[in-house]
Amino acid sequence: MTDFIFLSKGGEDEYINMLAKSAGKEPTDTDFFDYKYDVLLDGLTPVLRGILKYKIMQKCLADGKDFYYVDSGYVGNNISRQNRMGNKLYHRIVKNDLQQTEIRTRPADRWKALDIKLQPRKFGSKIIVAAPDEKPCRYYGINQEQWVQQTVEELKKHTDRPVEVRQKRPRNDRMAVDTMEEALDNDVHCLVTYNSVAACEAIMQGKPAICLGPNAAASISSTSLADI
Repeated sequence: MTDFIFLSKGGEDEYINMLAKSAGKEPTDTDFFDYKYDVLLDGLTPVLRGILKYKIMQKCLADGKDFYYVDSGYVGNNISRQNRMGNKLYHRIVKNDLQQTEIRTRPADRWKALDIKLQPRKFGSKIIVAAPDEKPCRYYGINQEQWVQQTVEELKKHTDRPVEVRQKRPRNDRMAVDTMEEALDNDVHCLVTYNSVAACEAIMQGKPAICLGPNAAASISSTSLADI
């Protein structure tokens, strides 16, 4: 039976604390976590939230040790009738990775409860390149500026459509002004990204996506810029 250690920064991560409580455990302050003793010697499996703990995850991967990563869910965290404030109500738990990349058959009750209407295919003229956030760039060893430059240069080999680079902004800002939904509805042909939730948002809005990295939408997207 797996014995988990729930890593809660300052003991104040409410989501990790809730998971720990549900498992009958006390959360462990991240500052008191010792990888060598807790994982390698005691055989505990870390449950953690937040990509800034990437060093712990990378050590686990290098040593063949399991971990469970918790982060915001891919859908349902936007302003809607069910979520008037656009709070992060839904989360994902992924084993040994940041992204859930496998499509699994599940009952549709939770999806239906979100009341999300999938949009038909929409067309436009320009391409949005959604730059990856600096945090996942650290995990995957990517230089954000270099990735954007190389992606735009490669796109220009395959299309003469105008390209618009969209940098990720603080959550409160991007939910209030110039939202991704508004940007996608502004004459967009396709969205290109690395591993952003924006790919899921684009597909639900009827816009195709090209995913160039681990992404929950990759299995229903193209993964090649030549398909633009």
